[in-house]
Amino acid sequence: MAGYTGSKDDYLKRLRRIEGQVRGLQRMVEEDAYCIDVLTQVAAVTKALQAVGLGLVEDHMGHCVVAAARQDDEAAARKVREVSDAIARLVRT
Repeated sequence: MAGYTGSKDDYLKRLRRIEGQVRGLQRMVEEDAYCIDVLTQVAAVTKALQAVGLGLVEDHMGHCVVAAARQDDEAAARKVREVSDAIARLVRT
């Protein structure tokens, strides 16, 4: 079971909202909207995606990493490395 299973509906709702924002961005570009207005909406979408990513990291740590730590040190170390790598990817984007 995924660590976010308990929040799956919330994540899907947020992702659908983001999808709508992206469609709005497409319309703005099609309609030659003012550059700064488009950039403002890009920033809003980016922030919304980052919030989803951070929530998933938190859920992963609270469920998957904790479960691995209960197994043994090696499993815990693998999960910590995995989440550290994921965080690094989020920070770079």
